[in-house]
Amino acid sequence: MYNKVLFLSILFLLQIFKFFPHEGMWIPSLVKAFENDMQAMGMRLSAEDIYDVNSSSIKDAIIHFNGGCTAELVSSKGLLLTNHHCGYSQIQSHSSLEKDYLKYGFWASNKSEELSNPGLTASRVVRIEDVTNTVLFETEGLADKERYSKIQTTINKLIADAQTGTHYTAKIKAFNYGNDYYMIVKETFKDVRLVGAPPNSIGKFGGDTDNWVWPRHTGDFSVFRIYSDQNNEPNEYSESNVPYTPLHFLPVSMKKRSVGDFTMVYGFPGTTEQHLTSRNLSYIMDKERPARIEMREKSLSVIDASMRSSDLLRIKYASKQARIANGWKKWIGQVGGLKTVDAIQIKLNREKEYNDMALSNQEWGKKYGRVINDMNVLVDRYKDSDFAYSMVIEYLYVGPELFKRAREISKFLSNYSTLEENGELDNEIEKQTKLSKGFFKNYDNATDKRIFELLTEEYVEQMGDSPLGSILKNNSVKDLAEIIYEKSILTSELRFNKFMEKLSKNSFNKLKNKDLGYILWMETNDRFIKNIVPEVRVYRASMDRLLKTYVAGKLEMFPDANHWPDANSSMRITYGKLEGSAPHDGMRYIEHTNIDGIITKNNSGNPDYELLPRMRKLAAAKDYGDYGQDGELWVCFTGSNHTTGGNSGSPVLDADGDLLGINFDRSWESTMSDFMFDKNRCRNIMVDIRYVLWVIDIYSGASHLVDEMTLVE
Repeated sequence: MYNKVLFLSILFLLQIFKFFPHEGMWIPSLVKAFENDMQAMGMRLSAEDIYDVNSSSIKDAIIHFNGGCTAELVSSKGLLLTNHHCGYSQIQSHSSLEKDYLKYGFWASNKSEELSNPGLTASRVVRIEDVTNTVLFETEGLADKERYSKIQTTINKLIADAQTGTHYTAKIKAFNYGNDYYMIVKETFKDVRLVGAPPNSIGKFGGDTDNWVWPRHTGDFSVFRIYSDQNNEPNEYSESNVPYTPLHFLPVSMKKRSVGDFTMVYGFPGTTEQHLTSRNLSYIMDKERPARIEMREKSLSVIDASMRSSDLLRIKYASKQARIANGWKKWIGQVGGLKTVDAIQIKLNREKEYNDMALSNQEWGKKYGRVINDMNVLVDRYKDSDFAYSMVIEYLYVGPELFKRAREISKFLSNYSTLEENGELDNEIEKQTKLSKGFFKNYDNATDKRIFELLTEEYVEQMGDSPLGSILKNNSVKDLAEIIYEKSILTSELRFNKFMEKLSKNSFNKLKNKDLGYILWMETNDRFIKNIVPEVRVYRASMDRLLKTYVAGKLEMFPDANHWPDANSSMRITYGKLEGSAPHDGMRYIEHTNIDGIITKNNSGNPDYELLPRMRKLAAAKDYGDYGQDGELWVCFTGSNHTTGGNSGSPVLDADGDLLGINFDRSWESTMSDFMFDKNRCRNIMVDIRYVLWVIDIYSGASHLVDEMTLVE
């Protein structure tokens, strides 16, 4: 069975690109299979130029930035480019009223001024290896539990063998829901320093108004540097570390851009769910997404007002606001896009086609004839548990900040006896005090209290009062907020420090029995862990098993269709063209924006379009340096590359593998591509690398960084 599916998978790879040149996120180690198609679209690279384990290749310049974004090496001294929003928490952590790097930007004039970032990592993929045959060897016909155990044993051995005698880490991931397995070996650097960042008026230009929207004028980039030990290997932060010498870094393209140019995005896309059934997608569009959007709107209404009220609160909440707002606006566009294309009907048509094909063959009917129905039945059975899971995530893990403090304290208290027995208690107390100080540095009691009130009310509205019944029995939400924010150790650094000074097992009991903030966290989270999480685990495991069968059926029954493995934060390639789109009747988007659009937006008076005076001065003088094209300074451009979260910061490469720009977003009409790609609507948004260089050089005067790079005409 597996050999048949593998043969059909390879066959489809050799045929597919004749029909679908843009959709898909492809595993780089398989690039040879579609090299000819990429070259037919204009690429002048070979498969070995893109991915090679025996020699340096473009792969070695692509970095997984802190496990959630992508970055690219652009100099022989470890200089790294990623998005402004990917480095935002680091920029924010170094900012203060005295050093407001968020408002005014930051540029290290030499390496001694580059800022360390504890916990920040940058990982390079050493190799990607297909281990499917080994992982699945002799698992056919085994019961689920026995099969899982055998697969895990094999995976653990493969990982141990790959890591032995190296400083690398290895991980084996399931692709196509377990039809395929790949081992990804990485080298992870732990000394990554902030080199430069533009002011918010460039790096976040457009704010929430423009987020996920085209036309875009955002200089969404920041600059870091990887440091290594004297042997060019990863090391914890040390003053003796030196700039990393990469195996490959990207030349920067100063070439003229034109509509139709080949573009390739190379990065680490996070998650897509292209195989959801019609009923599953309907539940997400009609219930799950709208409820989560509502929760986040309430948080943002409070945070945005606080940030406007003072510079201190603006700095405190800048990173939090960006994280919450990003998902909020994306989901609004996602639902809107899916409704516009009538995604449910498209799904129903595809499901009918699948079922009809299965029934056309007795063997296929036996294997695949019921799988779609089984998936839909499973959704109906577990959607309430899945919804409860989403609501708890929004309430406890995205909502009021006091719950973040509760999680930290809860972990500490659960280990108290062990720490005491091992003589490690004093060190842990010091650690907790340090964590508390960092937390309250970016916390405002009044802001969090209002968020708590609104989200608690919304949570009860969505879930009924049973999840919080014991707490709300004798208190209204408003009364509960008054008590928690005036008395809980979770909402005051002073109260927390006093608690730690008198720490004892007796004080734990007092905390668990009298601190309503902690009691609320404990009871809600306990119910979540005991009742909701197990249900959702069963649901997802059951769905994954059905999806494995469903995808195997697609590969076998439709070998010429557009099949690609869902994104799972592993390295992928997507390619397309530099082009605009026409997503709505009577509307056509051209493919690029320029600096004139920045000034036009600034003239509107919208606070999301605020500028520092220097931008207006340089724009008026048309001082573009060497970075203009035909009298314009391009800012952003769009392409038909299939991207998602995690592709933020990904390099956009031209036909020669030179850096054209940095991917940072999709158009609002494109956010639906996590579930369904539409080649006529879906476009990724990139900041032109020439604008990046202009901001570094002309605007910021950090020309020494441009001098490190290799510019190609």
